[in-house]
Amino acid sequence: MSTPPAALAWGQHYLAVEPTDFRIDYVINPFMDPAVQPDPALALAQWHTMVDTLRGLGARVDVLEQRSDAPDMVYAMNLGLGVVQPDGTPYAVMSHMRYAQRRVETASAQPWLVAHGWSTSYVGRDSIGAHFEAGDAFAYGDALVVGYGPRTDELALKHLATDLGVRVRGLRITHPSMYHLDLAFCPLDERRAMVCPEALDGPSAEALLSIVPEPLVLSADEAIGSLCANSVVVGRTIVMPACPDRVRSQLEAWGFEIVLVDVSEFHKAGGSIRCLTNPVDITIGRDLPAVPGGDVVLPAADAGPATGLCA
Repeated sequence: MSTPPAALAWGQHYLAVEPTDFRIDYVINPFMDPAVQPDPALALAQWHTMVDTLRGLGARVDVLEQRSDAPDMVYAMNLGLGVVQPDGTPYAVMSHMRYAQRRVETASAQPWLVAHGWSTSYVGRDSIGAHFEAGDAFAYGDALVVGYGPRTDELALKHLATDLGVRVRGLRITHPSMYHLDLAFCPLDERRAMVCPEALDGPSAEALLSIVPEPLVLSADEAIGSLCANSVVVGRTIVMPACPDRVRSQLEAWGFEIVLVDVSEFHKAGGSIRCLTNPVDITIGRDLPAVPGGDVVLPAADAGPATGLCA
């Protein structure tokens, strides 16, 4: 019998924001409708069940307070990209949100991180610099895989590669309902991931499938209808908002345990379990190979003479 692929080493430590002021005040994605508001008490109960589930699996969850003027701050995945540097110190690249309505979130998250021993930087701030939203970034294989287009600018890839000293593989997102990569891509272990190629343009879909040795390919209907790619993996357990029967069969055949947690109130604003949790234990040198100076690899359609080492 062959040895199963190694579990992800990261995904044991998360940041989350308690939804004390979660509501829909504006429309910045196809899911949002201010006429369809979440139930505050139910949303809070669902969030606590999710956090209790993760802690019950052995994960650490640190909780930030929500700003009253930041209704989307509950989607903590987008506050910034947290990593552990090779010397063991925590470092976060704060997001520069595409939409101005969300930029106040980092004004609270960044001081909290600094107070807890983190060093931080920004790709861009206010109206200056490239946009970057951390829901587009995942460690997988030999690189930080980053979606760009709807929320993250292509220019941000060079900043990330240089700031972190890693390889960045860019993927162009084109589907309007999968505006962050975390709605279309979920790393499962060192060889497997849930992937929705329809979220990407042709060259990017090919590039993503080429780096996942054993992909579980999702249709757009599966990915959008259930938000199943927006899940969290703790060891060999996948905490999911829903799981289509076909997807469950393959995951269980691979030896994963599936735990379903209802976070349907948060689906009303376009996010699920992954959006609500930010993994901050990705370690450079363990989960991401160090690449001095940084390196950017783009899909064939976008690769030009500048592809390669960052200037």
